[in-house]
Amino acid sequence: MKKFSGVIPVILMVSVFIFSRCDQGQADKIEVTKDSAQTQAALPAYGGFESQVAWGKHIVTIAGCNDCHTPKKMGPAGPEDNMDLELSGRPSQMPGINVNRKEMESKGLSVDNFTEWVGPWGVSYTANITSDSTTGIGNWTEDQFILCLRKGKYGGVAAGRNLLPPMPWQNFAQMTDDELKAVYAYLESTNPIHNIVPQPQPPVLAMKK
Repeated sequence: MKKFSGVIPVILMVSVFIFSRCDQGQADKIEVTKDSAQTQAALPAYGGFESQVAWGKHIVTIAGCNDCHTPKKMGPAGPEDNMDLELSGRPSQMPGINVNRKEMESKGLSVDNFTEWVGPWGVSYTANITSDSTTGIGNWTEDQFILCLRKGKYGGVAAGRNLLPPMPWQNFAQMTDDELKAVYAYLESTNPIHNIVPQPQPPVLAMKK
């Protein structure tokens, strides 16, 4: 009995030590989980980017907005975006495209500098979407911007005219609110370029009526 009585305290001490370590390990796990949750909550909710504006710039880039809204210039490999005029739309001083509009409107599509488009709808020009407050979208509200892309309404006004081809607003309408808000934030941060884009023209046949 004396032999066993000496072993029992040792067993108890080992058990206490093991359980205390388990409790400490569990506490450490809880603390790590808590720290991870706090770190995750502290991360920006901007598609993994450091700011809403940076996320918006990324979306504008991958959505190809520069393809039409930025005038082109000749580079070593052909036409390239003129970033001095980034997102400023059809240059106001650029001569109109010289084509047989009646033929183009009845048969297909003609493009000039990727900023003037002739088709069955008539002639359309890519808009100035810089932050300029008089010729761009600098005075638009966020709600106006979202309405414009969700409903395809010029100026972001419900009673405005429909956006004309080739503007693919139906695709952009599928963006989430957060994505559209990020795009708006980026466009509002762009260099304001004063450029008055021409108004669209109706089809030739419609003009003759």
